[in-house]
Amino acid sequence: MSFTLAQLAAATGGRLVGPDVSFDRVASDSRDAAGALFVAIAGERVDGHDFAADAAAAGVLASRPVAEPYVLVPDTVVALGAFAGWHRDRLTARVVGVTGSAGKTSTKDLLAAVLAEGGPVVAPPGSLNTDVGAPLTVLRATAETAHLVVEMGARHVGDIARLCAMARPQTAVVLNVGSAHLGEFGSREAIAAAKGELVEAATDLAVLNADDPLVAGMAGRARSRVRTFGAAGEVRAEDLVLDRGRPAFRLVAPEGSTPVRMLLVGRHHVGNALAAATVALDAGLPVEVVGAALNRATPASRWRMEVTDRADGVTVVNDAYNANPESMRAAIDATAAIAGGGRAWAVLGPMYELGDDAEADHAAVAAYARGAGARVVAVDAPAYAADVEVPDVAAAADLLAAEVRPGDVVLVKASRAAGLERLAAALLRQDARVAPDVPA
Repeated sequence: MSFTLAQLAAATGGRLVGPDVSFDRVASDSRDAAGALFVAIAGERVDGHDFAADAAAAGVLASRPVAEPYVLVPDTVVALGAFAGWHRDRLTARVVGVTGSAGKTSTKDLLAAVLAEGGPVVAPPGSLNTDVGAPLTVLRATAETAHLVVEMGARHVGDIARLCAMARPQTAVVLNVGSAHLGEFGSREAIAAAKGELVEAATDLAVLNADDPLVAGMAGRARSRVRTFGAAGEVRAEDLVLDRGRPAFRLVAPEGSTPVRMLLVGRHHVGNALAAATVALDAGLPVEVVGAALNRATPASRWRMEVTDRADGVTVVNDAYNANPESMRAAIDATAAIAGGGRAWAVLGPMYELGDDAEADHAAVAAYARGAGARVVAVDAPAYAADVEVPDVAAAADLLAAEVRPGDVVLVKASRAAGLERLAAALLRQDARVAPDVPA
């Protein structure tokens, strides 16, 4: 859909400086803004206004004067949300909001894959779930979009409510309440209060994890219909087995049942798949179509359970995009399943934003990994009290090059800021090849 700077100014209460021009794309990164509207954001470390002249943009949304044409507003992030809200009013798409302490991005990707069977879908690439990322997702939708999937993250109570005021979801999906950002929220109950803002906002359907008491309890906050998924839910997985870490099960729902054999690695993807299936079934897609779409789904985001077999027989599991105690345990389970009783390594970097329990949480994850049969290597993370501690990625790479042998399975995982994807890349430079039946 095409926009103009005059429309932008009217929607945001801003002032157009220079000629009115049109654009059909919005970007917050100057390196990707050629021909688009560039949203200049003054961050803590980098001020986008400093790059506006080099962005080759059609126009700029700015909070201080830049090269014309631009729309001047007091706060570009607030204005971006207002513009996305204005655009939302022009759409006929069904909006699905997704939140949870873990699994948001994987579930968003599964929703996009399954809902595509019912018409054009827009969903964010990666983890665009903030006051910048969510509006950018909404602004990608067009008149032809049938389903718009918006991932919603939170660091404070009120964050998701603000995103909902912009996106106005008909459907809410809440996956779980865990430890991510516990240091900022202070308690799981506060996290649940924040996640439940999505349930309160949904106008038609709330899809809740029946196996998480804090999520199941959100049913009382819903002003829409409620459907549940999980072992205690109405949409569930029966006869579950893992084939080298990949789940196979029978999808069972009031609408019927069908076999599912996923390409994704990890038992934790079963809950994600059930959540996506619940939304799709409620939208009227036949259960057989939903199951087939789940069978074909491959990872749409990098560094999330990317499983690669090296030519020498070593398997590398790159799950380095992010981490919290819940996702750590899920990745360890998947690694153990792939190893099938063979040697496994859990190469772990720090988990951030866990609050006062951070040291205990790290130690518990290490103990869990040992219990699963893995040797624990901590990379710049002494709180694990690991079997082996190394100071950085280079030291970890040297250790693993000397110690890992054919048949071993190596998990690499940490919070995003740790950058352990560099270690996974170093491990794969040894004559790596992607296993033909595991997407990377």
